[in-house]
Amino acid sequence: MEETGNPHPYVPTDLLLPDYVPPFLSQSAILCIYGVVSLVVVSTVWISSGFSRKIAKLDRLLLCWWAFTGLTHLILEGYFAFAPEFYKDKSGFFLAEVWKEYSKGDSRYAARDSGVVSVEGLTAVFEGPACLLALYAIATRKSYSYILQFAISLGQLYGTAVYFITAYLEGDNFAASPHYYYAYYIGANASWVVIPSLIALRCWRKICVAVNVADQKKTKTKTR
Repeated sequence: MEETGNPHPYVPTDLLLPDYVPPFLSQSAILCIYGVVSLVVVSTVWISSGFSRKIAKLDRLLLCWWAFTGLTHLILEGYFAFAPEFYKDKSGFFLAEVWKEYSKGDSRYAARDSGVVSVEGLTAVFEGPACLLALYAIATRKSYSYILQFAISLGQLYGTAVYFITAYLEGDNFAASPHYYYAYYIGANASWVVIPSLIALRCWRKICVAVNVADQKKTKTKTR
């Protein structure tokens, strides 16, 4: 007997998703809840970090970024990696609703594409905790702060590159419409290209300056 799946809004239309359950929440409701929660997280970090005069404004912004991206990796991407049948959810669980909606921009998520699952799983397990460690390192002025931020940013750039390149090699035809393609596939992922690039560049410069200072001190010590 030929296997069939329930009708769904994803591309390709012949994608088999047995027992698919449509989202209970509207697009606007999902985006609004996600936006409000993200704003609360970022605002909390920004306000709490303001009580310390030792933390510069740029570092406070970085604290907000590492909190946001760390929790996104751990909670949102972690749920996807370990909930293979989220599209069957009948409870209206918010994280399942998010991925049902996002899959309109990239159906590889609903289809459980092995490449996407691997990237998201590794990101959730390794980069999520590392981002929170970076937050702690900045707040407590740890010596490993810059090298940690540099390493995480490179990891994020690598994961994003793999994400886009594999889609391109597979035909780049996974969005339900141009609207979802540019809003979700491109727009939602743009932050993980721009911000990690800027952070990696800044950390590279800071590390180079620190190494040069250390070398100069060694040279002065030897000449005495």
